[in-house]
Amino acid sequence: MDSAQIILIVVIILLSVLLFALGVQVFFILREFRKTVSKANKVLDNTNVITQSVSAPISSLSGIATGIKTGATFINLFKKIISGDDGKKKKKENKNG
Repeated sequence: MDSAQIILIVVIILLSVLLFALGVQVFFILREFRKTVSKANKVLDNTNVITQSVSAPISSLSGIATGIKTGATFINLFKKIISGDDGKKKKKENKNG
């Protein structure tokens, strides 16, 4: 064997060892990435549960506020009916005065 073949074999062996080491490192990096994605998925699931548990009471409060507003409208209408249609009297007074 001449020196060129020996150098070529050494370079091929050295590159093979380096590529093997690089492959092992990539495997460990991808395994850690998988664990990180799994943890992030759990955090997002917990965030979803928390968001739903917060939005339910807020939705209920919105329904209560709408009910109170509707009730106030009916009370005002009822007051106008009981007082004898003051709205018509005020309109007549505005036309005359």
